[in-house]
This record gives sequence, structure tokens and C-alpha cells, in this order.
Amino acid sequence: MESFSSKSLALQAEKKLLSKMAGRSVAHLFIDETSSEVLDELYRVSKEYTHSRPQAQRVIKDLIKVAVKVAVLHRNGSFGPSELALATRFRQKLRQGAMTALSFGEVDFTFEAAVLAGLLIECRDVLLELVEHHLTPKSHGRIRHVFDHFSDPGLLTALYGPDFTQHLGKICDGLRKMLDEGKL
Repeated sequence: MESFSSKSLALQAEKKLLSKMAGRSVAHLFIDETSSEVLDELYRVSKEYTHSRPQAQRVIKDLIKVAVKVAVLHRNGSFGPSELALATRFRQKLRQGAMTALSFGEVDFTFEAAVLAGLLIECRDVLLELVEHHLTPKSHGRIRHVFDHFSDPGLLTALYGPDFTQHLGKICDGLRKMLDEGKL
């Protein structure tokens, strides 16, 4: 007997449709203004660091696709109790990473690329475990791409260096606001 679930089919269609439209207009449906500003700064940092507009666009587009898909899964109640515990752990790790990034940005001479990179890698691993049975291997690759890009010690060192001070300030302002509002 073949099992058919219209809910499952609708969820697949919604994820597929949203992944095809993961541009700025769809991002604004799922991502608030502050998050959008942080993403814009992350794009600028990536573009300046890699010297590649297409590469920077790809990493941000992948980030948006993953965020939208995870939001859709969560909104549709697709996660079981053990997965919800993983989601909570992911949120805690992401929050810890944001607070660490802020601390490094506010207190001179405290930056350690390995610490921040390690937190981002932990976030990646928890997120991959969370979506293991819900997203395709292609989406898993997107998650790896995003987290591996932003956990690159060279990029992190450049971000906290003198050439990226303006970008870091804007990213920290956005992270602080998101933490204060409980969005992170």
C-alpha cells in the first residue's frame, strides 16, 4: 500500500516554491527589517573578503533559503519532541555565538577566531541534525556552505580587523537589537 499525505505534499510544494523564490522580496516575508540589515552587512563583508559578488550572493541566498525552509518546517509543526529539543539547542548556540561576537566587537583585544568559528561549527552540526530527515542533501549542502563560509578564520579575522570596522559595527548593532527583542 502506498501512503499518501496531502499535508506532506503541500509542505514539499511550499518548500520547493519558496526555495525557487529566495530573493529579497520573499526574504522580507520571513525576515524582519533588523535581520535584513544584518544580512545586507554580511553580504558586503563576504563580497569584500572574497572579491566575488556571485560568491557573496550565493552564500546569502543559501542562508535565506535555509532560514525560510526551517521556518516553514517549524511553523507547520514538522518537528517531533526530540527535534524541538535540538531546535532549542540550536537557538541557544546561535544566541551564544551572537553574544560572543558582540563581546569580541565591544572589548578590544579579546577576539579569538577559533572560539567564534567553533561556535558556528557547533551551530551547523546541530542544525544539520535537526533537519536531517526533513530537508534534501542539497539543502544540507547549503547549510554547510553558509556555516563553513562564515566560520572561516580568515574571514572572521578580517571582519574584526581595521578594514571592516564599519561593517562590524552595523552587524553588532543589529545583533544587539535582535538579542534585545528576543529574536535571536
